[in-house]
Amino acid sequence: MPRVLQRITLLALKYPGRVSLAIVCSLGSAVASLTLPRLFGNAVDQAQVLLTAGAAHAGDAQAALWGTALLVIAATVVRGLMTMAAGYHGEYVSQQVGYDLRLRFFQQLQRLSFGFHDRIHSGDLITRGMLDLEGARVFIQGGMMQALTLALLLGFASYMMLSTDVVMGLIGLAFVPIAGAALGRMGFLLRVTWLRVQELMAILTLTMEENLQGIRVVRAFAGKRFEMAKFDAASMDALLYSYKRITLRFRAVSVMQVSFYGSMGVLLWYGGHKVIAGTMSVGKLTEFLTYMTLLQTPIRQIAMIFNAAARATSSGARVFEVLDLEPEIADAPGAKPLKPTKGTLRFDHVDFSYDPGGKQILTDISFEVRAGQTLGIVGPPGSGKSTIANLIPRFYDITGGAITIDGQDVRDVTLPSLREYVGLVQQEAFLFDSSIGHNVAYADPWAAEDRIVDAAKTAQIHDHIAGLPATYETRVGERGVALSGGQRQRMSIARGVVPGPGVMIFDDSTAAIDAVTERHVRDALAHATQTKATIVIAHRLSSLMHADHIIVLDDGKVVERGTHAELLKQGGVYADLYELQTRSDAEAVLDDAPVLETEEVRG
Repeated sequence: MPRVLQRITLLALKYPGRVSLAIVCSLGSAVASLTLPRLFGNAVDQAQVLLTAGAAHAGDAQAALWGTALLVIAATVVRGLMTMAAGYHGEYVSQQVGYDLRLRFFQQLQRLSFGFHDRIHSGDLITRGMLDLEGARVFIQGGMMQALTLALLLGFASYMMLSTDVVMGLIGLAFVPIAGAALGRMGFLLRVTWLRVQELMAILTLTMEENLQGIRVVRAFAGKRFEMAKFDAASMDALLYSYKRITLRFRAVSVMQVSFYGSMGVLLWYGGHKVIAGTMSVGKLTEFLTYMTLLQTPIRQIAMIFNAAARATSSGARVFEVLDLEPEIADAPGAKPLKPTKGTLRFDHVDFSYDPGGKQILTDISFEVRAGQTLGIVGPPGSGKSTIANLIPRFYDITGGAITIDGQDVRDVTLPSLREYVGLVQQEAFLFDSSIGHNVAYADPWAAEDRIVDAAKTAQIHDHIAGLPATYETRVGERGVALSGGQRQRMSIARGVVPGPGVMIFDDSTAAIDAVTERHVRDALAHATQTKATIVIAHRLSSLMHADHIIVLDDGKVVERGTHAELLKQGGVYADLYELQTRSDAEAVLDDAPVLETEEVRG
């Protein structure tokens, strides 16, 4: 707990000027507040003198009382202004730290490898970057600055009370250890509770995000009742833990209030006897009681400070857990930018598994693709086709062998230079909620308009875009909802073509496109990639027939390789797949349908 709070405090100390101003203003507010008890005590004594003095001294006593009243008003005004200034500067620092943390957190998400994102749901990351980060930020103003003000008030008030009368000072401060023990226990339990609340809020965010992303599936299968029940269960879990948090807080507050008012009652009883005995003036007793009253509001804030600290500890720990991670895929020490020459991509006996010691996904994969050549990769689902596509731009690191571009191992070059050179058009055609032009030019935002149009023409999407009212300025909606599946895939192809990378990889990127359009796209891509090493991964063999070389994968191994014609002659897996795909639907139905020996059929 102290380590997390220390890190948050150090983030605030990056703004020493504002923090210093907040401290000075808090000190000024505390000093102004602590003048009030003495002024009130003097006012009571002066009023008593005014009541007992004769007419000759009444005017002097009344003037002194008015002077004290003016000083009380001045001290109150100073306290208010100083409190406002301290709050302003504290909140400024708090918001600035929140800004810095948000940028660092988002930057970290961009740095972390695919393996990290594979393991953690985006809903949990959103909760950490929003709710948890906010919980850590508010500690600066709601915890650190408030604790400083409380420490100043309690410290000065304790000194003033003890220096005036040790016994009465000890009686007045007797509630401090009792309240401290109750609040310390509350802080520990709140930390555990807040951590669980934040985890449940992550589940709640995950549930809502998943529902919104799959809203069409929910509506199509009438899953509203099930989704509502799931969301209600997650909400109820979060609510029950919130109740526990509230219960813990108010139990501690009750103990603190009882001990505080108990100390005040004993102080009043003891001080009253001293006044009756004539060993203390009424003004001094009033001064002590005013010190206690002055401490009442800050003492009540102790529970809020402990609550803020507990929340900041649990929330900050979840934020720092992500910020402290090192990317699994990063530039090697001394990595240099990729310097392509001939543009030859080579896999040399490559092995790969997602987890060390886990299932082998790829085994002994070797091939070479030169500039101007096209390699086709085909195989059943789960055979490792997309894994090969993800290894080339080094989204994951291989566990054996080597992947080289012009003899340079991809693990020895900088990631930005590698990923600028390797263009990957993935299976999922993700589009941002922006204009068509911005989506196409995402890899090169400063691309000239003619390059954007040429890329769209290559992907056979230009005619559709030109027919839209706003053409390339048309917004595509969240995840490209305004476009069909085939249009989104063609947009994704256009986006991959714009930067003109040296190696092009198409990972089943035409699966949602009809056969005629696919042929036009393939012909246009053949022209656009005629000087590049190209890899085409597909289930539909018509997308691969033009390739210079084809490899067939099965269970992560190359089981066949050759040209389209050579593979057909071999009569193996590829030939069987080709025969299955080229049969007409009617023939397939007739071949697979059972013979029905019913009277209706015979008739």
